Amino acid sequence: MDPVPWREAWHEALYAARRGFYVTRGGPAAHFTTAAHGPTGRVLAEAVLALWAAEHGTEVPSVVVDVGAGRGELATHLLAALDHLGPRYAAEPGRDETPRPRVVAVDVVDRPDGLDERVEWLRSPGGALLPSGLTGLRDALVIAHEWLDVVPCTVAQVDDDGTAREVLVDPATGEESLGAPLSDADRGWAEAHWPMRTRGDRLEIGLARDEAWAGLVARVGSGMLLAVDYGHTSSTRPPGGTLTAYASGRLTTPVPDGSCDVTAHVAMDTLDADEVRTQREALQALGLTGATPPHALAGSDPLAYVTALERASAEARLLDRHAFGAFWWAVKRVQAHDVA
Repeated sequence: MDPVPWREAWHEALYAARRGFYVTRGGPAAHFTTAAHGPTGRVLAEAVLALWAAEHGTEVPSVVVDVGAGRGELATHLLAALDHLGPRYAAEPGRDETPRPRVVAVDVVDRPDGLDERVEWLRSPGGALLPSGLTGLRDALVIAHEWLDVVPCTVAQVDDDGTAREVLVDPATGEESLGAPLSDADRGWAEAHWPMRTRGDRLEIGLARDEAWAGLVARVGSGMLLAVDYGHTSSTRPPGGTLTAYASGRLTTPVPDGSCDVTAHVAMDTLDADEVRTQREALQALGLTGATPPHALAGSDPLAYVTALERASAEARLLDRHAFGAFWWAVKRVQAHDVA
């Protein structure tokens, strides 16, 4: 098979009809655990809503959108967290009842069986492409949790002469070769954000991710967007790149044949965002500590102690600087404007 640019092979491997990894192999939960699953997902959902509340007080979003929703795990937790805000929907004297926020999940598969009927589902074409129905969002809270790392991007490597060339790959074997020098647009991005000239250095051009994020922002007329992902900033760009793959819960060699999840970390500081910081820093600012409950509670109220202990464990995992705490949060606030 002739080699093709990594970006093209990557997209086909993840999103091609009837054979892409995300389309045919059970979704992320079948292969690895993300922070959106289980107890950490519940705490994460509550933290995201707390981020909104920190700036909007008791005013709830009109819609909460989960982009890259997997099989609806985080959307389900967001729905449950909104249920706990029920009193906010109660009518104040002389006012109508506050409408319940919609919860919308977006992913590349049909609506999963068993998903709460209150969660709306939009099927996406995959990668940077978004469904046409995701538009006109106002007073919206939009979460892109581990979405941008699977938006395929140009992979490049510096040759013997110091020229960054696009890396080609055989989709069947994963064997690589160097292709043409970078396009003007990719080269401009690299020079601005990931300059390197050492033979063998690799980089993942973040332009496609920046454009995907900008496309999502353009769908929002007012509100807040949050991107959560593995990433790096200008001071921590990895000279060897980050392209890797997962299958059945294990790291594996990235071969773009549809058998594995191909991913690369995101240049978070090049996104159009108002603030970028680690998840650990963001969650600590929202009051999460991971501190275990007092042991005396186990004697006075064993059930409350077990519940508090589970939450503390989930918080600790989300804060772990060597795991989920090393994720990055990019926050974008959108003031009211016309939106397509």
